[in-house]
Amino acid sequence: MRISFLLHNAYSFGGTIRSTFNLAAALAAHHDVEIISVFRHRETPAMGAPPHVRLTPLVDLRSDSAHYDGDDPRHARPARVFPRADGRHRQYSRLTDERIGRCLSRLEADVIVGTRPGLNVHIARQAHPATIRVGQEHLTLSGHGLRMRHEIRHRYPFLDALTTVTEADALAYRHIGLPDVRVQAIANSVPPLTARPVEHTSKVVVAAGRLVAVKRYDLLIHAFADVAAAHPDWQLRIFGSGDTTGNEKSTLATLVDDLGLNGHVFLHDHVDALDTELTKASIAVSTSDRESFGMTIVEAMRCGLPVIATDCPLGPREIITHGIDGRLVRPGDGEGLAAALCDLIRDDTLRRRMGEAAWRNSARYDPDHIAEQHLDLYRDLLRRGPGRRSPSPLRETAHRARTTALDTAHTLRSTARRAMKG
Repeated sequence: MRISFLLHNAYSFGGTIRSTFNLAAALAAHHDVEIISVFRHRETPAMGAPPHVRLTPLVDLRSDSAHYDGDDPRHARPARVFPRADGRHRQYSRLTDERIGRCLSRLEADVIVGTRPGLNVHIARQAHPATIRVGQEHLTLSGHGLRMRHEIRHRYPFLDALTTVTEADALAYRHIGLPDVRVQAIANSVPPLTARPVEHTSKVVVAAGRLVAVKRYDLLIHAFADVAAAHPDWQLRIFGSGDTTGNEKSTLATLVDDLGLNGHVFLHDHVDALDTELTKASIAVSTSDRESFGMTIVEAMRCGLPVIATDCPLGPREIITHGIDGRLVRPGDGEGLAAALCDLIRDDTLRRRMGEAAWRNSARYDPDHIAEQHLDLYRDLLRRGPGRRSPSPLRETAHRARTTALDTAHTLRSTARRAMKG
């Protein structure tokens, strides 16, 4: 089978990149697999290229490259195909419209897979009619604004299938009504651990992920103040990077200092090989207000760590079996979080038993197992054949009018917010 993935930027860091690489590598063991990267800003992928997978960039943004596209006048003009409602719209242009469209129309693949809403729209509009079109949702439907949900309702019916990473999000997409589109939940995969699982003797709690407000590291640090008071020989290590301003990390560092937790809580930058740091810990924790899946939860379980996580929408409750391989606490419940951590810290036997269960249960996220679920979907779609491919002129006209109205309303709200801040 010939399978192509359309990815925003395969040369950067990110959960979508990592999960796409994992899946592509597993599929490439027996199939012809290609990753089409819209952008390229460096010589080699920052996360390492998946083996036996072709990598095809479309727009070269390396300033020292002979093929540099950054000064192409088309790249200065806003995209028309990539929807304005997608948060990456400013990075797209008439040049990307043209390059993606030309690539998709000429693509000799059995299946083309998009990896974010704007790229799913490209596939729905521009992929060859005979190619099976699959969109992937790596975030959540509820996380998209009104304008993007409108675009989804209009464009996604011309996909053949949509995959989500949780059953809860699949249910949400089924409820909005995408006629003849198969909606299926398939979790992300995590490669097997190369080292031995942890022995649960290190007095370390670990957390990892982007340093952004939704991850609620402030809640975790406050909770760990209670933990450190009862168990001063334990440490909390947080790994991650935030935006380019570094404001979140600075805010968290100030909080650590204010609570007198220097020597107990450590803020580290993003690391490429997270499993190396996970295996130095005995407990993992996730305190997000919301998650689309929870890749770091699975990675921690893969290392044999019990995970304490907030029972937030949508992913943790589908990964963790409460009381068996981890604990779920109410979002925002700092006292409950501290109590759960102290329970596992005090009870070596419980911590070890939960960690072993976490390691066993993580096997359902093996790349080969997850890849086979995708292949079963692709085979079914190929047997069924391509579905609808384009809207009627009347429907397209109505969609454009509604999109214009939503864009105008969005611009007015943004202008009003800026005026209030000023």
